[in-house]
Formats: sequence, structure tokens, C-alpha cells
Amino acid sequence: MSDAKKQAEEIAALRKEVEELKAKVSPPKSDFVPMSDAEHRDWVHQMRELQANTWMPPNAIRDMVAAEPRGFMRDVALRDNRAPQTAAMIPNQPSNVRASQPSPTPGWVDPTPLSPPPGIGLIDRGVNAALPHGPEWGKEKKE
Repeated sequence: MSDAKKQAEEIAALRKEVEELKAKVSPPKSDFVPMSDAEHRDWVHQMRELQANTWMPPNAIRDMVAAEPRGFMRDVALRDNRAPQTAAMIPNQPSNVRASQPSPTPGWVDPTPLSPPPGIGLIDRGVNAALPHGPEWGKEKKE
């Protein structure tokens, strides 16, 4: 037998074996059942409820509800709902604390000179006195 004939027979045998194996194996049956949108929303809601309630057992929640004095939470809710909903609770304050005399040139303010904030000299002196280099540090020598 020639090599070409042997190869053709081997290929035919392999093809036959592959066909037999394919016939034996069938793909697994799917158990997928499509859900409607409403069913999916309900399922997601149930999962979220389970997730939200996993931090405390249901009997503990029932005990907490039973321990609440009757009507307490209702009274708190009503009290908060009856609270004023405006900014009227904030006391009246002057709207412009910096305003001095009316300016002849509205909108123009003389620039404030740059300087350390008031009181910083006292802080500097206290810190310099407390530091190990002594109270004379930072003072310029006057000649």
C-alpha cells in the first residue's frame, strides 16, 4: 500500500470516529426561562431587601419596634414637619458688616494695605519667649 492510500484510510477512520463521538454527545439542555420586566424588578427588589436586612436578624428588629413607646416616632415626625421651613429661624444679622460711610464713587474701595493679621505680634513674642533661642531672637540690631 502506498503512503497516500494509508493516509486516506486513517483520515476516513478518524472522521468516522469523530462522527460517532458527536452522535453520543448532545449539548446540555438549557433551563433558562425568560422573565418579564415586572418579574425581573420584583426579583431585584427581593435581593435588595435580603441584602439590606442581613445586618440585623428579624427578631431583633421586632424587639426594637416593640420597645418604642407608642406614638413616639409619629410625634417626632409631626414635630419636625411642623417646624418652620424658612430661614426665619436664623437671627437677623447686618447684611454688610464692613460697610462704612457711603462712598462718592460707588463700587470702588481703597485697597487694604498688606500686613500681618492683628494680634500676630503678641503670638510671635510669646512663641519667641518660649523657644530655646530666647526672647531676643528675631529682633534686629539697631545701630
